[in-house]
Amino acid sequence: MAGGEAGGQLKLLGSWASPFVNRVRVALHLKGLEYENVEEDLADKSELLLASNPVHKKVPVLLHGGKPVCESLLILEYLDDAFPGAGPALLPADPYDRAVARFWAAYVDGKGAMVAALLGATEEARAAATAEAFAALDALQGALAERSGGKGSFFAGDAPGYLDVALGGFIGWLRAWDIITGGIKLLDAGRVPLLAAWAERFAALDAAKGVIPDPEPIAEFAKVLQARSAAAATATASR
Repeated sequence: MAGGEAGGQLKLLGSWASPFVNRVRVALHLKGLEYENVEEDLADKSELLLASNPVHKKVPVLLHGGKPVCESLLILEYLDDAFPGAGPALLPADPYDRAVARFWAAYVDGKGAMVAALLGATEEARAAATAEAFAALDALQGALAERSGGKGSFFAGDAPGYLDVALGGFIGWLRAWDIITGGIKLLDAGRVPLLAAWAERFAALDAAKGVIPDPEPIAEFAKVLQARSAAAATATASR
């Protein structure tokens, strides 16, 4: 991999289960950029994280020569701008195509809250999250068919790009959904065949291997978060 030139060393503050962190890691790998991956304990956030992202206090944060860049989609665009000669560009060159890619990436992030809802304390919250996820995947299946010219390879065409990376970070959670919910499969080849094949193709990329978590550890992590959410809800109700 190429070093993090153009301003100094790259360091990524993140968490293994975060889809937002994982999209940044895949992007760094696609561009062939060397970086230090720093695993944060989100229950006991480091002083470096709090100082680097004092507004939101969240991961991911990319430190480039000690300077922090926050918010995953902004980091993806920053990598294109700061390292124009490193690997393929994530955003397309055409202004319209760039706008469309940004639109759908924003759509993905707008629906990212469904992961948090999946961890809700009630069955009603989890059912609502699943219904929203199905609707979102139907829309993204249509976008994939349109943007790939019906081929379904990647949203960006024959190779992954900005939107692929934005959605690809969620693949671990999408695959774990049936374990977490007890049998509801989101990436169902019968329902969203292009998207299901896309997810397999994306996860098989060298840049994604070792980054996209397996479903089982994600499901175990989700159970811990669900238990915390239920305990918090019980404590609130008893006040």
